[in-house]
Amino acid sequence: MATGRTHRPATRGRGIPEATVARLPLYLRALTALSERSVPTVSSEELAAAAGVNSAKLRKDFSYLGSYGTRGVGYDVEYLVYQISRELGLTQDWPVVIVGIGNLGAALANYGGFASRGFRVAALIDADPAMAGKPVAGIPVQHTDDLEKIIKDNGVSIGVIATPAGAAQPVCDRLVSAGVTSILNFAPTVLSVPDGVDVRKVDLSIELQILAFHEQRKAGEETTMETAAGDVGSLPAGTRDDSADQGPDGDVPAVMPA
Repeated sequence: MATGRTHRPATRGRGIPEATVARLPLYLRALTALSERSVPTVSSEELAAAAGVNSAKLRKDFSYLGSYGTRGVGYDVEYLVYQISRELGLTQDWPVVIVGIGNLGAALANYGGFASRGFRVAALIDADPAMAGKPVAGIPVQHTDDLEKIIKDNGVSIGVIATPAGAAQPVCDRLVSAGVTSILNFAPTVLSVPDGVDVRKVDLSIELQILAFHEQRKAGEETTMETAAGDVGSLPAGTRDDSADQGPDGDVPAVMPA
């Protein structure tokens, strides 16, 4: 079986835009759900709705893969699952190390979706000597002193950082020096990496802050609507605002009745 060290997806070399690459996992998730229900084909409209994009964008994205579907039939679900999986590099084994086995790191280690998507948790690493040897999700935790050896022995090219913010950059530097070229960062800090190293940042607090912004805006809109309704309702009986019917001179209606 191939490992993550022997092959990298060719999406960039084939000129697939990064925005399209970011949507491929959404399509794959929707297609996998259809496959599990034994749905043989799907239209671009149905798949786009399931993935949360518009159908024109989906068809454009798939054109980069050389997949255009069949008029009147749609897309073959199983073939698209294979095609997208291959493009994302999920048809091979990707060994992953998780560094920082606190609550979040342990939760990631216990996540059952990695293996079904082509990722194998090769090692769990933590700086706490008391954690060494303790099994998490059936995998014994190893100390950070052995980080470089672990990466080399397992052919790891993808690292997950789930440490506190202060430890994230030193861990990142060691991962990169050991040969890791892709990093998923859960630490609440921005990492500095050399060219050729990809970093994806997942900051749960930022996502919650964005949701809080939208909640505040919705609450503000509701308050404004309630205030406006109250103002209209408070007008004395028999009164009305004629300003909307006045023309530019204030005395002739801008639009005469037919």
